[in-house]
Amino acid sequence: MPLPSNNASAEPSRRIITVPAALDLAGTVRGAKDPVMVGPTETLWATRTPDGPGSLALNRVAGDRVEAMAWGPGAGWLLNQAPRLLGHDDNPADFRPEGALGELWRRNRFLLARTDRLWDALVGAILGQRVQIANAVRARRLLARKFGQAAPGPREAWLLPAPERVAEMGYHQFHPLKVEKKRADILIRVAREMPRLERRGDLDTARMQARLQQIRGVGPWTAAMVSAAAFGDPDAVPVGDYHLPNTVAWLLAGEPRANDNRMLELLEPYRGHRWRVIRLAKTKGAPRYGPKLSLTGDGLHLGR
Repeated sequence: MPLPSNNASAEPSRRIITVPAALDLAGTVRGAKDPVMVGPTETLWATRTPDGPGSLALNRVAGDRVEAMAWGPGAGWLLNQAPRLLGHDDNPADFRPEGALGELWRRNRFLLARTDRLWDALVGAILGQRVQIANAVRARRLLARKFGQAAPGPREAWLLPAPERVAEMGYHQFHPLKVEKKRADILIRVAREMPRLERRGDLDTARMQARLQQIRGVGPWTAAMVSAAAFGDPDAVPVGDYHLPNTVAWLLAGEPRANDNRMLELLEPYRGHRWRVIRLAKTKGAPRYGPKLSLTGDGLHLGR
């Protein structure tokens, strides 16, 4: 069993970060997906940094000021990364949508976060293939609790197992997490590739997506989700999603049904900001048809 954190009472390292006063803080950080957890008053992120395990808490202390507190060997790395998690690398200045999209953007001024934690993003995306979002979140949580370790700091949070640990696992260890053999095999395969992937960490987002798709079981949907979460890619487009084409078409054209080709056609005028448009479209939603599931995944085109 994982050992509990041994420095729960340690004083955190701190810094103050300036953000736009009108920034949707929760919307910005939530865009980084798991393992970032957004609560009503605080955001907590626990991860394995290049310097070791660490936890980061973010609290808005004024309209344009956020206090960052970090614990563990990775505290320094996390404090340096915090501005990126708050969207400091994002630049939406040339994104000027009109009509319904423009109105939605005026009401939801988020920035795109980046974690720079490739492994965390891959775990979340692979577990999210072809299942309901709630099931993917549950599987990730159980994976961390059963095979990872408690994160540093006073809050209850758990770190994912390191890639080398997952690389040694078998399907029988994933079965109790309700992860079927296909996703388990992909995750184990990716874990074994992590040393090579991390050596290629200087690749731009397009080349990293291409490199990821050389791994069997990682397709354009997974690669795009990883690019968006880990690197804050404003132009990531996850094709192969069951509901996403409908959601985009409903916002941009008032069409309740669409396929990937139609979605790409509607997004083309926003090239460079297509993930930003997708994020906005998801805040509005669309009429639902077919299974009541948030079905996603590489190459999944149910009913199309």
